[in-house]
This record gives sequence, C-alpha cells and structure tokens, in this order.
Amino acid sequence: MVQTKKHIPLAVNGGIGFGAKLKPKQLAALGKYLDDDTEIELTTLQQLIVQIPEDELEEAKKEFEKADLHYYKVGKYVKNLRTCNFCKGEEEEGMPVAKELNRRIAGQEVPFTLRPAYTGCPIGCGEPLINDIGVMKDKDTYELYIGGISKGREAKPGHLVQAGLQPEELYQMVDRILEIYRENGKKREKFHRFVERYGMEQIMEGLQAA
Repeated sequence: MVQTKKHIPLAVNGGIGFGAKLKPKQLAALGKYLDDDTEIELTTLQQLIVQIPEDELEEAKKEFEKADLHYYKVGKYVKNLRTCNFCKGEEEEGMPVAKELNRRIAGQEVPFTLRPAYTGCPIGCGEPLINDIGVMKDKDTYELYIGGISKGREAKPGHLVQAGLQPEELYQMVDRILEIYRENGKKREKFHRFVERYGMEQIMEGLQAA
C-alpha cells in the first residue's frame, strides 16, 4: 500500500504592510515545499493557505522566516489583521500600531475563527466596521469596534466600544475583549453571535472591571 504524506495547513502572507504583497524570494521559499499540482488558496484575509508536508513543517517555517514570510495556524484562532492599502507614510497611517496589534493577537485560540481588521484613516478601506474586531485610526488616536458582520442579509456595522484610544489602551482593550470571548463564548460560537447573546452591556462591564 502506498502511504500518502500528511500535510499541515498554514496561512501565509508577507506580513502587515502597505497592501498585500509578496516578493520573488518569498514565492521561491513557498515553491520549495509545494508540488507542481498543489493548489494554493487565496483568502479574503490577504492570506495564502498552503499545505506543507508534516515532516518538513519545521524546516519550512525556518525558511519562511528567512524570507520574511509570516505564517499562522489555520482553524479556531484570531486571524492576522486585514488592512487597507495604506496611502501615506508609515508613521502617519499608524503602521507600527497595526504591526504591534497583529503581533499580540494573531494566532490566539478562540471559540471560533475571529477576523480583525485595521484601517489607517476614517475612509475605512480596511473595512473595520464590518469585521469581528475593527480598529480605525482618526488623527492621533484609535477607535475600536466589535461585532460587525460582512456577509448576507445580517450584514451590519459593529458596535463602537471606545474612541480616542492611545496605542497601549487599544492593545489592552483588545486583549481583554478576547479574554471575555474565551471565558464566556460557547464552542464554535461566532464572535458576532457572542456579542449579540452576551450583550454589549456585559462586555463593557467586563472592560471596566479590568
């Protein structure tokens, strides 16, 4: 009997930056671990879902890191930030804050896949209002939204949690919201359904108690 290799899915991208881009060296690093007929899925979260042979996984991760490729677990985790194609300079559009927020939350385990989004100005190209967690930069501070829905007849903007946040306040508030979701969400309960069931009032009380 011919034994087939077990493959592990990874979500891969070029990191948080000015739009979703990959360099030739990054594509070459990916190609080392993919067969000629391997299909690569491109998601709406600016990720490539690739299947890596289990016995080559650790080696592949090291190669990806050398090529500045970022990789994330696939499943019930916080996804990487979905971002807009930042139209101005790194500091002006809050890129360091986006990178730090992504570093802190991407890959955290949660009851169901959670999609965060970030945009560098009130135009909102990153669509933060219709994602699970959304951050919008407004001048020198940040607005935080939760519970948005992007698809179907239920589509609606999220609830404003707080405006005028400084970066550290933003990080702490998002961390606490994820804790509340982990502690009180049901198994496989989508985040927007959790927000509706648990209620914004209780979520706000939990934030104030932190």
